[in-house]
Amino acid sequence: MHLSKYLIIFCLSLVFINCGEKNTANQTGLSIDLNTKSLLLGDTLNLTINNPKKLNITNVSYQLDGKSITKNEVLDNITLGEKSLVATINYDDNTETVSKTITIYNNIITPVYSYEIVNTYPHDITSYTQGLEFHNGELYESTGQYKESKLRKVNFETGEVLNNVNLDDNFFGEGLTILDEKIYQLTWRAKRGFVYDVNTFEKLKTFNYGTSQEGWGICNDGKQLYKSDGTEKIWILNPDNLTEGHHIEVYTEKGKIPALNELEWIDGKIFANIYQKNGVVIINPKTGGVEGVINFTPLRKLVTQHNELDVLNGIAYHPERKTIFVTGKNWDKLFEVKIKKQ
Repeated sequence: MHLSKYLIIFCLSLVFINCGEKNTANQTGLSIDLNTKSLLLGDTLNLTINNPKKLNITNVSYQLDGKSITKNEVLDNITLGEKSLVATINYDDNTETVSKTITIYNNIITPVYSYEIVNTYPHDITSYTQGLEFHNGELYESTGQYKESKLRKVNFETGEVLNNVNLDDNFFGEGLTILDEKIYQLTWRAKRGFVYDVNTFEKLKTFNYGTSQEGWGICNDGKQLYKSDGTEKIWILNPDNLTEGHHIEVYTEKGKIPALNELEWIDGKIFANIYQKNGVVIINPKTGGVEGVINFTPLRKLVTQHNELDVLNGIAYHPERKTIFVTGKNWDKLFEVKIKKQ
């Protein structure tokens, strides 16, 4: 499949945005010096204070994202992305606070995974797939587009629709996940999600988003929910009250991965589609580090070509078969695949 060629195209197409460091300005000229141009997970901070006016500094304390750290802190138990580094400096009878924005990158070169097609099944060509997940051997799907969005249970082998709920015309359906016999479905820009009974499709409640502006993809680890919002951020939601707590930021060793879309939890990792790309990244949920990339670009050529055909979107893990099912927006095929590291 000439994966090396596709990988180069895929990797070059990712938008890596490197963030520079910024020190706050002050009259004394005091600032934080890192003595390095970039930071990777596992690196040791070597913090010093630039003191151009030779002030009599008696004490310096540091905080990283609000947590106290030492001037030689090891970055081994931390999430990736942009962080606020603050130094509180005591000199003579004065106290001054200076800050610096730093960015922490992943510490591995992203490995590439290949795939093998195990089976091919029919898929509704009119479905603008946004979310895909298996539960008790049956496939659940959320689709998008205004006036066309729906929630479905499908026989994946035949494509037969076993249950269906149409969303109101003003909602654009997005990702879904199933936890504790409940379906959680997102909508795009309405800042609203829905919870259904998985057996009856009865709508149990509606919830609103918090800090995140949009709803894209959602998955769960059996205890809590993970939600993407179209940026490099993945928000962790409490399933009891559906409030957004902290978030992780998804980074490689080069930069952040924006436009994270459909999510799937597979063996302790988060698999994520990237919007407008036919690839999937494998994410460490503890750090946000990208630990693998799968380029599914060749699959698009295997489906019926038509004017409404769109990109790959939809990842569903079948735990009994230990295979992954993938499809795309308005694809007429659902592919069962096995992945392996190249």
